[in-house]
Amino acid sequence: MALQFGVFDHLDDNGTSLGELFESRLRLIEQYDRVGFRSYHIAEHHSTPLGMAPSPSVFLAAVAQRTKRLRFGPLLYVTPMYHPLRLAEEIVMLDHMSGGRFELGLGRGASPIEIATYGVDPGQAPDMNREAMQVILKALASDVLNHEGKFYNYKNVRIAAQPLQRPHPPLWFAPVEPARAADAAKLKGHMVTLIPNPGIKPLTDAYRAQWKAQGGGADMPLMGVFRHVVVADSDAKAAAIARGAYAKWRHYMAFLWEWAGIEFPIKMIYPDAFDELQGAGMGIAGAPETVRKYIAATAEQTGVTYFVCDMAFGSIPYADAARSVELFAKEVMPAFR
Repeated sequence: MALQFGVFDHLDDNGTSLGELFESRLRLIEQYDRVGFRSYHIAEHHSTPLGMAPSPSVFLAAVAQRTKRLRFGPLLYVTPMYHPLRLAEEIVMLDHMSGGRFELGLGRGASPIEIATYGVDPGQAPDMNREAMQVILKALASDVLNHEGKFYNYKNVRIAAQPLQRPHPPLWFAPVEPARAADAAKLKGHMVTLIPNPGIKPLTDAYRAQWKAQGGGADMPLMGVFRHVVVADSDAKAAAIARGAYAKWRHYMAFLWEWAGIEFPIKMIYPDAFDELQGAGMGIAGAPETVRKYIAATAEQTGVTYFVCDMAFGSIPYADAARSVELFAKEVMPAFR
């Protein structure tokens, strides 16, 4: 089966200084570029060690300059926390700075705690996101913007520059329901999801059905799944790396919820221990053959065409992450070309 591969990154605190974290991650991203990953996706989080790059655009500007082929973008920009015209301007800059390699994810945000920090009512965030997306896509495709809505109103706003990729960079969505997957297909956007395997096949089926219904043709966008991945020279070594690193990442995943005294809402997806995560099929740590078998089974069960790895989570040292990427590129990826 043919699969493309990408990387998803929370850019969570790894115990080093912030400058060291950014530099070591940029070196890994240079490696992703060299070895043939399609794209790099970065999360947006605020007020939590889960995400130490709360301004994705700033970090991605560095990515644009440190890579040559790798496509990249946010998964997702949390639109209720931005002025949509300012965000549209940043998108244009990044698209040109990268020579047209920027990819655009827009969403409401996963954490109501983070959204509320910016004075936004979490209950309004879904509607704000839908309208902000309309504004941003209009701004990217127009010389003059006019928009009258519930949250945003603009009249005869001059747009100075358009993106290199017209009418806008490729779109990304993160659906968890089949109807949302169909919506992504209507917009000819890529999708990636993090839910367990049994829930993914209905998403990919809905996407394919909508794509076919609208006469989308053979050049269908990507349908992806996100999983934690560690590759080492043996299953035992990979598991040892993953267990401690995941425990730290999992602590950060729940950090802001626990700080606010709210029960972590997705502990069924992300259990406390890596062995439980792997047992549920939500991640893999192993030698290359083990990882190949896992990815093949995941693709067969879910119908995805894109496999997205988190390969530098928690406390994984740079050397171990770089070795994991090297083994993945040499001994896993070629089996799916």
